Formats: sequence, C-alpha cells, structure tokens
Amino acid sequence: MGTAGAGNEPTVGDRRQLINVAYRLLGSLTEAEDAVQEAYARWYALPRGRQEETVSPGAWLTTVTGRVCLDVLGSARARRERYVGAWLPEPLPAHTERDGPGAGLADPADQMVLDESVTMAFLVVLESLTPAERVAFVLHDVFRYPFAEIADILRRTPAACKQLAASGRRRVRDARTRAAPAVQADVVRQVKAAWERKDIAALVDLLDPAAVMTADGGGRAGTVLRPVEGGGRIAPYMVAIADKAPGLELLERSVNGAPGLVARRDGVVVTVAAFDVAEGRVSRIWVVRNPEKLRPWVG
Repeated sequence: MGTAGAGNEPTVGDRRQLINVAYRLLGSLTEAEDAVQEAYARWYALPRGRQEETVSPGAWLTTVTGRVCLDVLGSARARRERYVGAWLPEPLPAHTERDGPGAGLADPADQMVLDESVTMAFLVVLESLTPAERVAFVLHDVFRYPFAEIADILRRTPAACKQLAASGRRRVRDARTRAAPAVQADVVRQVKAAWERKDIAALVDLLDPAAVMTADGGGRAGTVLRPVEGGGRIAPYMVAIADKAPGLELLERSVNGAPGLVARRDGVVVTVAAFDVAEGRVSRIWVVRNPEKLRPWVG
C-alpha cells in the first residue's frame, strides 16, 4: 500500500483509476469528473500532517470518491424523475476516434478504459441497482477491491457488502456482452446501410421482433419520450427520421467500447447510437441526442 511520509502524493495513475471508477458508478463522465475533483479538493484541504500520515493517498481518494458517488446516486433518482424523457448514460468515444482536435491526456474521456463494464447495456442495467448495490458490485466485481475496503466506503460490514455485491451480480448477469465484436460490427454495418437506403424491410429483418429503442434528448433535442417497442415499429421510425433530417452523415464508431453509429450534421455530432446484438439481430438500441451528453464527441 505504500509508506507514509514526505512526498506522499497522489499520482497520475490514481486520477485515471478514480475517473474509471466514478464513471461506472455514475454513468456520467461529467458527474464522474466532478466527484473526483471533490475528492482531490478534500485531499488538498487536509493538514500536511494528515497527508503524511496517510499510507496510501490513492486508497484514501478511492474511499472519498466512493462516498461522493454514493451521495450523488442517492439524489440522482429524484433528479431523473424530473428529467425530460428517458435518461441514458453518457456515451463514450474511443480516444482514437474523437471528432475534433481537442483530444488529449487531460481530457477525462481519454483516461477511460473501455471494456465490457462500460457497454451501454451494462450501464443501463446498473441503473436498476440500489446505490449501495452498485457501489459494492462495481468496486468488487469490476475493480477487485476487497470487501474490507468497500465496507469503509459504505459504512457497513464486509459481510453486508458481500451480500450487496451478490445481489447486484444476479441483476446484471444478463447484461454481459452476448455477440462477438465482429458479429456486432457486421450487424451494425448492415443497419447503417439499410438506414441510408431507407429500406424498412431490411431494417425489420435486422431487428429482433421484440427489439426496444430508447432515446435520450433531455428536453434539449427532439426525440421520442418513451421507448419504441418492436422491430416493426422501430424500422419505420428510423426511416422517418432519415426523411426529416437530410444532410446527416452516418459513421461507424466505437461507442463505449462496442460497435455503434454516430450521426453528424455539418461536421458536428448530433446523435450517438449504441446497440445490443443477440443471435444476429439487434435487440436494443440506445440513442443519445442530449447535447450535454455529447461533449466528449466534440473534442
């Protein structure tokens, strides 16, 4: 864990780890960055003697960040009840696919590790967990923190934290990636081609009959306020969007580490779509249009 003493300071690696933890806990890069900033502010507010007594600044910051995230999660449900339409996590680009010149190491999006634990399917299911379940599950199952440390964050016993993580694990089990990346990329590519052709029949064939499309405009961009259910309803809706939005450029991009689509108008990203593919068909589509959630795509 390290030795206390002079020069005992957080490292760049600590910050990167905290951003990764906080994003998975909150589903929002903006809120994750705020939580980490708050943790660092509390660290630098400590008397120098307290800092030098701290064996591991990284562990201290993780505890504080976890508690800040827990508070945010506790208030998030009330805020999201007032949200216009469906709330979806903020989509993340691969740092090699940023659509602008501003990408850099200082940007929190560039510090994200994109793996199975940040897919849109995974993050959406995490939203159904209680705040304590989410913290226990993410810290233990994703980041391998011991329950003794998680207990310090949640202010519960290690045994109670173990039960919380187990409960979360049961609920997210079905959110694991089901299609291989190459298969998903091929299906998404076919969806793009059919959408560009405005081919409803082809889209219906690519969509599971029970597919669901959820869109997030946040009241800042026009979109459906409720999920659209059924491939037979989603396909004509997608074509209607194409008819109403001439000039859109559709691009294949990595969205939260998985194949997805990005729509640009006049070079500006206006929509990011993530997909879940099972048995060769699209089962879920998550569409983010709220410009506040598309900042990482601007660069």
